[in-house]
Amino acid sequence: MRSLVRFALFFALLQSKAVFALDSYRYMHVTFNTLWYIFIGLGVVILFPFVLMAYLAWYYSNKKKKSEESN
Repeated sequence: MRSLVRFALFFALLQSKAVFALDSYRYMHVTFNTLWYIFIGLGVVILFPFVLMAYLAWYYSNKKKKSEESN
């Protein structure tokens, strides 16, 4: 009985059109331009900490110089 239910479920899934889209990009609208959006987005995410680190190093070095000059 259990194998009959399993077979019926497998057969029902094979008849569904959604099963054929599991290994394709049918549900995603992917174009060549999508790759550039991903590249730019990941570039910003990866480079942002380095830009922030450079800005903070510059900011605190100027602050340290001003405090040394005032002493």
